Parts: sequence; C-alpha cells; structure tokens
Amino acid sequence: MDSEGRYEQRVVWAVVDTGIGPLLLAATRAGLVNVVFHATDEVRDKALERLASRLGSEPVEDPGSPLLAEATSQFAAYFAGERHSFELPLDWSLISGFHREVLRELAATVPFGTVVGYGDLAGRVGQPGAAQAVGMAMGANPLPVIVPCHRVVESGGGIGGFGGGLETKRRLLALEGVLPEPLF
Repeated sequence: MDSEGRYEQRVVWAVVDTGIGPLLLAATRAGLVNVVFHATDEVRDKALERLASRLGSEPVEDPGSPLLAEATSQFAAYFAGERHSFELPLDWSLISGFHREVLRELAATVPFGTVVGYGDLAGRVGQPGAAQAVGMAMGANPLPVIVPCHRVVESGGGIGGFGGGLETKRRLLALEGVLPEPLF
C-alpha cells in the first residue's frame, strides 16, 4: 500500500530473446499486460514510459518474477515449435470497448495454424462491415503473439498490416505452418 492506504499497481518487466527478436514482456498482479516487439533500448524505454503513464506505476525490471518467468518459458516453447497456445493470466486494462471485444474473440476462436479475415472477425463480434475497425483493434493490441493478431489477414488473400512489421508477421505465420518458411 502507498502512504494513503491505496494499493499500488506493481508493474514488472523483462526483455526476452525470441525467434523474432527481443520482446518486452510486462505484467501486473492481474497478469501479462503488454508485449512489445523489437525491444531495443530505445523501444524498451519508450514502452516503459508509456506503461508508467497508463498504469500509474514505474515498471521494475524483474525477469525472475513468477509470471514473467512462466511467460518466458512459454514463449521459448512456442518459438521452438513445442507450444501452440499460451496459458497465462492476462491483464486487459490497456484496452477497452470494441477493441477488447475483438481481441478476446480472436484469442478465443482463432487457434494456432489458422487465420481469419478482418471482415470475418468483425462478423463474429456482431459488427459485419467493420473490417477497418477490426484492423484498428489489431494495431492497438497490447498483447501480440499471445493474442494472435498475426493470424488476421485480408479476405482477398493478402497478408494485411502488422504492428511488428510484415516480416515479423510472415515469420510468425511460417512458424505456425500457414506460410512457407522464407528461402533467405
């Protein structure tokens, strides 16, 4: 508790090396709250500032915290091809409304090795015709890979956009067997 008797939000973080480069993982007591691609020092520092502002607590580096240690282990298994889903508590506090609804639907209904179109996902949440809004929700996803926005593609067969970059999206889809591995 803080000096005024309120519970403080504790935010812990770690950077882990993965098959797609370094990821910043951040967690609260409620669960994993943020995954950030390409976590170079500059990207990491900006992400931590954003988390401090949004969550009201200065994030503390603690890779040994139980939740981050488990998340690191599950990411390692995923990138080794040994895990097809994540079993971690999630803190959804960085996203709300339609975006949260779409991301929860995605996490619950689009398994490893499959893809869904932006429009199809919009229909699943009762908003047919809201494909662009679904795209915005994917771009706002605070928990990429775990909430698999890389599995959302264009209905005409295009790969669509991706906050982590198109090469990262291709590599994730190749890992899951949706696309062939790049030749070089």
